[in-house]
Amino acid sequence: MVSSSTTTPDEYLTSLPQDRREIISAIRDLILRNLPEGYQETINWGMLSYEIPLETYPDTYNKKPLNYIGLAAQKNYNSLYLITVYQNPEDYQELMAAFEAMGVKPDMGKSCIRFKKLEQLPLGTISRLVSKTSVQEFIRVSKMLQRKKS
Repeated sequence: MVSSSTTTPDEYLTSLPQDRREIISAIRDLILRNLPEGYQETINWGMLSYEIPLETYPDTYNKKPLNYIGLAAQKNYNSLYLITVYQNPEDYQELMAAFEAMGVKPDMGKSCIRFKKLEQLPLGTISRLVSKTSVQEFIRVSKMLQRKKS
């Protein structure tokens, strides 16, 4: 993963080439329009991060803010990390159905969607998935999953 040394979301966007900035800015705007109250936009892990601040939930397994969404411009593609898709099988199925309806085979990891163009993404479904999970629900599910791993 290409990691940025910028410290603010605006610096991160400014550091990108124009074509990548336009794509990342469009996804960022979509996230910010749909992000439930209580999540915070930051730069973490070298990318745009939408997370639960430690002031709200300090009991994370790694002592870092609980990450809900990540967005990054990589060397050869862009990455959108939707942690809820990894945590929730119904969200994953909804996302896969949306890709299928578009006729697009997604390039994905567990929670990472790799893409080069906005046209490769089901933006309506992504908007819904971003808006779906409250901070309280995300903490509850994260705690439950962490207990299963222990």
